[in-house]
Amino acid sequence: QVQLVESGGGKVQPGGSLRLSCAASGRILTMYSMGWYHQPPGKQRELVARIFSDDTTNYADSVKGRFTISRDNAKNTVLLQMNSLKPEDTAVYYCKLEYNDYRGRYLEVWGQGTLVTVSS
Repeated sequence: QVQLVESGGGKVQPGGSLRLSCAASGRILTMYSMGWYHQPPGKQRELVARIFSDDTTNYADSVKGRFTISRDNAKNTVLLQMNSLKPEDTAVYYCKLEYNDYRGRYLEVWGQGTLVTVSS
């Protein structure tokens, strides 16, 4: 069974930085994409950044120029470097993996979430 383990959340002052990490374990044939989503208090979950198997990326407009997504293929890990953090970035951040398993099925799996709080 494929699982995701997230780390790196916490509390930071406005203008500060945090780096989130998401490590995938289990039997993955091919990765389609890995991404980070956030769910601010009282709002729906939405895409923050996503990276595909060919290393193309896309970002929410609100984080362009501040956040960078990258991956370490050898470790099945995706990172989200968050700089110039703002109070409105406060949210639970979730990692999501889309992949094909050894039976050829397309599957999705979510991490448990990590809280990021930006406050002075």
